[in-house]
Amino acid sequence: MKVLLLHQHFNTPESGGSLRSYYLAKALVDRNVQVVVITGYGGKNYQLENIEGIEVHYLPVPYNNRFGFWKRSFSFFRYNWGVIRLTGKLQSIDTCYAISVPLTIGLAAFWIKLRYKIKYIFEVGDLWPEAPIQMGFVNNYFLKSFLYGLEKFLYRKAESVVALSPMIKAAIEKKVPGKLVHLIPNMADTAFYKPQTKDPVLVEKFRVKEKFVVSYIGAIGLANGLDFYVECARACQQAGLPIHFMLCGDGALLEYFKRIAKQYALKNLSILPFQNRNGVNEIMNVTDATFICYKPLPVLETGSPNKYFDGLAAGKLILVNFGGWIKSEIENRKCGVYVDSKRPTDMVKKIEPFISDSQRLKQYQQASRLLAESAYSRKILGERFASIFMR
Repeated sequence: MKVLLLHQHFNTPESGGSLRSYYLAKALVDRNVQVVVITGYGGKNYQLENIEGIEVHYLPVPYNNRFGFWKRSFSFFRYNWGVIRLTGKLQSIDTCYAISVPLTIGLAAFWIKLRYKIKYIFEVGDLWPEAPIQMGFVNNYFLKSFLYGLEKFLYRKAESVVALSPMIKAAIEKKVPGKLVHLIPNMADTAFYKPQTKDPVLVEKFRVKEKFVVSYIGAIGLANGLDFYVECARACQQAGLPIHFMLCGDGALLEYFKRIAKQYALKNLSILPFQNRNGVNEIMNVTDATFICYKPLPVLETGSPNKYFDGLAAGKLILVNFGGWIKSEIENRKCGVYVDSKRPTDMVKKIEPFISDSQRLKQYQQASRLLAESAYSRKILGERFASIFMR
């Protein structure tokens, strides 16, 4: 069997960033399925590499979190066009697996279906166009109507759809009744991220001796609502709590938050550059709690953020500032708590019991690891993903 995997943002452990498409490709390769990936990158020339048995075609299509809406849209268009041109040169593809975002990757998958009679499976990690509409990027009535229509069309024409969360699955089933929708959340790499005793060398490196560390590791963009995270750091500093906040990543608002941290004179906040997986693991070593942060928009409650699963695998207390399925899960499994997104001072109230009671913290952290192992490990979800292609 040979599977064509379309993902504009394919990453490897060495490069860092979201590794879902890498994990999915490896799950197939480990089961003797040939995998061809077409992705984009910021270089000037087409490249072809073999990465751990995965044939990866790199199209010279730049993309950056700092891009505005129209520049992003143009990048998506260029990637689609590159996919269409390159697919004709590939041989003996059995199934196409198209990963959104963006929604428009489904157009390339549909074209491949028409031209080469290759069925496609469509993965939905974020509800498009709902996300950009709620974010205020798409306001034109006719454009919204067109995008909603395109969304349903691409779902209907797919062999099946893969949803990354229970809420996304429910939304798709409502839009396209009768469509087969698989639930495969993001994966917890329980073999790489593990509960660890804090390394004194890393504690010294990050200057967090005798501190309760709350880390945010991920994109620093508009959707992430990290102004709230910074306000939580400010509230904890004013309350005199022995907490240190670590903000690690890259994105459109990185320089803005550096200025705000300086303006607020936050001595309890470190802003670190983007890290690969090994760098993230170092931060995880000194971390007590991971914070998953979003703007207070309903559509952002439906997602399946990688940072959540990394935090579970590493056995960390989980903090969230949004509702939805993750809030319900961490409260039911007693591995995390919700912080009111309208009141940064709620962070002080919610975190104090874990600072004063190390046994309570340990119980929540152990519950996180147990959830990762029992529900979200690469082994469990890799087998579930591979089974889709064996039907």
